[in-house]
Amino acid sequence: MAATMEATVTWRDGLVFDGQSGTGHAVVMDGDKAVAASPMELVLMAAGGCSSVDVVSILQKARQQVAGVQCHVKGERADAIPAVFTTIYLHFLVRGTDLAEHHVERAVALSADKYCSVAKMLESSVQITHSFAIETE
Repeated sequence: MAATMEATVTWRDGLVFDGQSGTGHAVVMDGDKAVAASPMELVLMAAGGCSSVDVVSILQKARQQVAGVQCHVKGERADAIPAVFTTIYLHFLVRGTDLAEHHVERAVALSADKYCSVAKMLESSVQITHSFAIETE
């Protein structure tokens, strides 16, 4: 049986909405970006978050001494409405001790090509690229 997820979005005022996941977690969204991230910004954060979960998990399984992972995500949007993302670029900064470059490269590639559900969902309409850098502690 397929897994089911649910969420509820409730209008607060203006263009501000409260989102609540089926697991009880909340997020605020703002179409004007005055008090919270916009839904499109959340899409970028979701891509970066999903990929980061994969990268950390893969590196830990490879017994790499990871101390931190930061993913900078940049999205380019179409000029016309709907202003969908046309490209998304993810750059990972991986910090740790004695990190093997081939393990980091493999983790980023596996996330992008196989594991990241958000990236896989978007890739049919968005060109997604990635890179990484390693910072030794």
